[in-house]
Amino acid sequence: MFILKLLIRNAFRHKLRTFLTIVGVAVAITAFGLLRTLVDLWYAGVEASSASRLITRNSISLVFQLPISYKDRIRQVAGVKSVSWGNWFGGIYKEEKNFFPNFAIEPASYLAMYPEYLVSSEELSAFIHDRKGAMVGQKTAERFGWQVGDSVTLRGTIFPGQWEFVIRGIYRGAQKNTDETQLFFHWEYLNETVKRTIPRRADQVGFYLVELKKPEQAAEVSLAVDGIFKNSLAETLTETEKAFQMGFVSMTEAIMIAIQIVSYVVIVIIMVVAANTMAMTARERIAEFATMKALGFGGGHIAGIVFGESLVVALAGGVLGVLLTFPAAHWIETELSQFFPVFHITGETIVLDLLAAALVGMVAGIFPTWRGATIRVADGLRRIG
Repeated sequence: MFILKLLIRNAFRHKLRTFLTIVGVAVAITAFGLLRTLVDLWYAGVEASSASRLITRNSISLVFQLPISYKDRIRQVAGVKSVSWGNWFGGIYKEEKNFFPNFAIEPASYLAMYPEYLVSSEELSAFIHDRKGAMVGQKTAERFGWQVGDSVTLRGTIFPGQWEFVIRGIYRGAQKNTDETQLFFHWEYLNETVKRTIPRRADQVGFYLVELKKPEQAAEVSLAVDGIFKNSLAETLTETEKAFQMGFVSMTEAIMIAIQIVSYVVIVIIMVVAANTMAMTARERIAEFATMKALGFGGGHIAGIVFGESLVVALAGGVLGVLLTFPAAHWIETELSQFFPVFHITGETIVLDLLAAALVGMVAGIFPTWRGATIRVADGLRRIG
């Protein structure tokens, strides 16, 4: 305890300099933590994917659709437990900035495959039995102030027109990384309207969701499904939900790598700044170190004091940075929910933040420690006066 008090007192001799160094480390650690969280968030959909779900889409692109008649043939494939389907809708609420994911689905079979979406049985039943009903995630409901029973109108982009829905249920995620920004409505409602307005686009789906009896049968079932529709007018590509999500992530992988590089560069920059501060402190205390040696203190004692001070300053900045990360993440999750539906700081990120702060302290303290431990008494005392 005495040693810790000594280190803290010595570290705060120049209060303004130490304070600015701590703030600099804190800002760097906060930036590092947020950037690491952003990278983790980008892969959150992949990590949350179920091994027992497959996605079947058009082999050319998601832009091209598949006939609704495919569902019966997919159901007959050995190893398939159930089949559902849906379309990306792309509706906008009032203004362009009010974007959030919305899908037309077959509600009963689709939601049965997603136990991570938690909704009361009453609200689920009301949603399933109302053709114009919709179920929305808690974050989107809070964002727009929607309540169960409210009427909502979305402007269609892929399917033009004004689409009216009644909020019948609000779901929440079973886990922190569950997306609570989506809106689901009945595919039949979409299809009936399309039959009247754009008949050539009716009775088609954007994707099929296939639930497996056994996750280990994923490869076998995927090949069987694609084999059925080989050489047809609309060939399919079936892959695991994780592979499907990775397909989107891989499109921006270069950006994610750049973000990771930037997060490390931030740490290197603050490392240089902290090293310069500690070197300056050591230069000012050369005479003090020489006096300590003259009084009988060994090089190891002096090295421990200097190195300890560097760690104290860096870790103080690291702890402050970790504390600042949480309100920053909360602000991002609240104000930018349309871009970052989940922005949760994990325990692993906190550990990495503190390790990064400790690394800054250790690297910054290397040269001053060596200088203080190896200074000759005569050379140090020559600086007095």
